[in-house]
Amino acid sequence: MNKKERIIKRRKELEKKLRHRMDELSDSEKSNLQAIAIKYDQSQKKAPTIVASGRGNVAKSILEIAEENDIPMMEDKDLAKLLSSLKLKSEIPVNLFKIIAEILAFIFYLERMAKKKLNIKKKYKGLS
Repeated sequence: MNKKERIIKRRKELEKKLRHRMDELSDSEKSNLQAIAIKYDQSQKKAPTIVASGRGNVAKSILEIAEENDIPMMEDKDLAKLLSSLKLKSEIPVNLFKIIAEILAFIFYLERMAKKKLNIKKKYKGLS
């Protein structure tokens, strides 16, 4: 298995683990659940912005919407705590650029790999 395949496999494992953990949460844990959604538009040449933030049922809804729309997710309690202190529609502060940039770079890489995989599947499906 090459590096790209390992990364894709790891992403799927993490997403499955996150879904499984959501199902196992107690009611009190669900009330403490926190989720933050960020948006980054490369064409805008602006910093990523906070588009959703919430705890408890709101957090659960954010995660469900992300899952339904195949939006990549990651779990980082410390980063969520920092980002939750920001107002909706505010840009990510400069001191968090590096970590957010690393996350976005990883997500963009995974998306490119998924597209390549889909194109290969389409190509070989047409041969049969």
